[in-house]
Amino acid sequence: MRDPKNAVVEVELPDDFDDFWAAGLADCASHPLDPVLTELPALSTDRVIVHDLRYTSYGGLRVAGWYTVPRGPSAPYPALVTIPGYISEPTIPKEWSELGYAALAVAPRGKLRSNELFNPGYPGLLTHNIADPQTYGYRGFYLDVVRAVEVLLERPEVDSSRIGLQGSSQGGGLGISTAALMPDVIRCVAAGAPYLCGIMTAATLTRSYPYEEINEYLRLHPEDAGRVRETVAYYDGLNFAPKVRAPTLLYVGMEDDVCPPETGFALRRALTCETTLHAYPHCAHHAGLPGVLRIVEDFLAAHLTPGR
Repeated sequence: MRDPKNAVVEVELPDDFDDFWAAGLADCASHPLDPVLTELPALSTDRVIVHDLRYTSYGGLRVAGWYTVPRGPSAPYPALVTIPGYISEPTIPKEWSELGYAALAVAPRGKLRSNELFNPGYPGLLTHNIADPQTYGYRGFYLDVVRAVEVLLERPEVDSSRIGLQGSSQGGGLGISTAALMPDVIRCVAAGAPYLCGIMTAATLTRSYPYEEINEYLRLHPEDAGRVRETVAYYDGLNFAPKVRAPTLLYVGMEDDVCPPETGFALRRALTCETTLHAYPHCAHHAGLPGVLRIVEDFLAAHLTPGR
């Protein structure tokens, strides 16, 4: 019988893990961010201003996003980066700006508005160059979210001491990695059904996509098994977790067949920051939504807009 709360999920930490990601951040720093915001009156409302956003990320690729701010004189605003799931496109985050946030919904490379030079497809992203950590497709993808936070740090209407991250599935996993790579910047993280944690274990616990991409790849390329394991260790949320300092909210579905709950509990154990985990019986990958959304809103408000 499965015991998700106590299951052993092990990931080897590469000796050069910190150097690997320092090199990625250095590459980003070598390219001017060059953010371009274009106001979109047709998508704006009487409460929220909507912008198209473009900026330069890892490898010099231009990446897209939606950026929304409240109308009114209350700046500087707390800020929130929302991160999409694996196959989903970022939605315009008007609802967060209606709550008082400057909100940036990032579209990492491969998403429809950011796929001119990088487009591995879905399925495809999880195994794109997976036998080599240096060229693995997720390297730039992870760093695209870091660069989105850097866009917020340059915005005069943003309070740079109050920046949070929110997302579910892939968005939850990349919230963890981004908070680890920017420990002095990120104030809090809300991560639902966190993907990319305990990656190789997850692939043995489910036959659902995206993890099934790994199983399919290894059926075709069994000789790459060792290299695949070595590569994904650089990207595994369990190796990022000890570096996260920001208070973190996790929520998981106990019947999730996409991101097995075993990996969510393993993430909770790996985090050394202030962490709260909500586990929802009889819930699958939605991990308690929509009911948990109120908990997420209250958590973000407590850390980013106290007294709201």
